[in-house]
Amino acid sequence: MFFDTYWKLIYTAALKAGLNDAEAQDVVQETVLSVLKSMPTFEYDSKKGSFKGWLLRLTNWRITDQMRKRERNPEFKISETDFSTDIEALEALAPSVPMELESIWEEEWERNLLEAATERVKKKVDSKQYQIFDLHVLKDWPVIKVSRFLKINPGKVYLAKHRIGKLIAREIEILQTKPL
Repeated sequence: MFFDTYWKLIYTAALKAGLNDAEAQDVVQETVLSVLKSMPTFEYDSKKGSFKGWLLRLTNWRITDQMRKRERNPEFKISETDFSTDIEALEALAPSVPMELESIWEEEWERNLLEAATERVKKKVDSKQYQIFDLHVLKDWPVIKVSRFLKINPGKVYLAKHRIGKLIAREIEILQTKPL
């Protein structure tokens, strides 16, 4: 569930930070491994910061690792199996998050929440209802085009938009309050 929800966010942030596809995939893998290894002892404490901020710091650490590997400087070389899960140690060692990455992260975070919530809802609703929603809302087809294409009453288009939109908003709220 964690991977399905957050891999695109981590991957896109890594790409936009200047990494290539393979390096970005490594960042995803290493970040997910760090999160998974920390789960048995993980206790979310909002006083220490948001989950979004914590995940950003972990991702930034892994992006920085990839940049260092790219430089091939033996002084900074880190073993591929060094997936530390001591969050406080990682935070102390990690450089501060660059402003560019923070703004990329913020934009991608919102997009990722919407995509993850939409995927979750898609799995829960009738496929015909989701198709109506997809054509009208996501593909931006006018109501009349959707109703003619699917041979349905225009009222069903509005109803699907309303119901599925509400479910997606609920899923976003869940992801914001219970990120794991």
